[in-house]
Amino acid sequence: MVTLKQLAKELNVSISTVSKALNNSEEIGEETVRRVKELAQLYNYKPNKVALSLKQNKTKTIGVIIPNILNHFLAKVLFGIEREAAKLGYNIITCISNESLEKEKESLQILDNGSVDGFILSVAEETQEKNEVDHFRQTINKGLPIVMFDRVAHDVMCDKVIVDDFDATYNATQRLMAENRKKIAFVSSIHGLSVGKLRERGYTKAILEAKKQEPLVLEIKKKDDHQKKIKSFLKKNKDIDGLISADSSAIIAINVAVNLGKKVPRDLSVVGFASRGDAGHAVPRLTTIRQHAKVIGANAAAMLIRRLENMHLNEDVKTKIIKTSLIKSKSTLEK
Repeated sequence: MVTLKQLAKELNVSISTVSKALNNSEEIGEETVRRVKELAQLYNYKPNKVALSLKQNKTKTIGVIIPNILNHFLAKVLFGIEREAAKLGYNIITCISNESLEKEKESLQILDNGSVDGFILSVAEETQEKNEVDHFRQTINKGLPIVMFDRVAHDVMCDKVIVDDFDATYNATQRLMAENRKKIAFVSSIHGLSVGKLRERGYTKAILEAKKQEPLVLEIKKKDDHQKKIKSFLKKNKDIDGLISADSSAIIAINVAVNLGKKVPRDLSVVGFASRGDAGHAVPRLTTIRQHAKVIGANAAAMLIRRLENMHLNEDVKTKIIKTSLIKSKSTLEK
């Protein structure tokens, strides 16, 4: 493989001149830049990334840790991270924690040995349940910045990208009230997660402010049969005419309600957090709270890279809030 030294010798210029020409430095004349690039292309020159990272003390690589690769939302966030990172000249290494605290710790330890410059991650379910965050602080103390997204540890001082989960369900509940719904329920299978708690609080606040009913919440556990649980809930509370879901349980709720003889949205209006693709699995199609996963990913990558390239500024940590959108479809009435 040809080296900078060999290119410089053949062109009768310094190694520094070749390096600067390949990086489009304004210090080098256009003719020299052209000659250098033509020769580099002729020999198929590739920079030695390992040597470059040692010299710059940078790998230009980001570690990404996500809890569940099968989760459509998280997969789309990952897509947004990779696309933005590539645009800014960075690669990513992805690890899956599988909602495990230990696997999350292992992923940080494996990559904090010089493999990456920093991390983007969403906190594992077990980590949130046990409220263990020291491994994040230890990583940051080693000089490796972290950007958390979606599920975050609020008492860890790092940059974060989140959506307005509280406002999203607060506004969705008010949207159903505007349809003159009398009994609105909330269904969640993520009540143990920070985002699930915020979504339930938004719903509860809207209900209590209206003073027309008490909050009605169905919590579904991992081991539960979601369909059976929702069916039993709707049969027990026959007067429910509005339903908000913290997750894609709304899709199951629509299909169960239809099987029970309810007309959606005439008898029951339903809103839930779901992607455009998932919304189509319900008949009628689900009205969704869209989180804009790719935008979250792009912002997380841009935020981390900005910090990596401005470490000397020692800027305060920031939280970026991405606004959700209520995408009207067939499971709610026209206002």
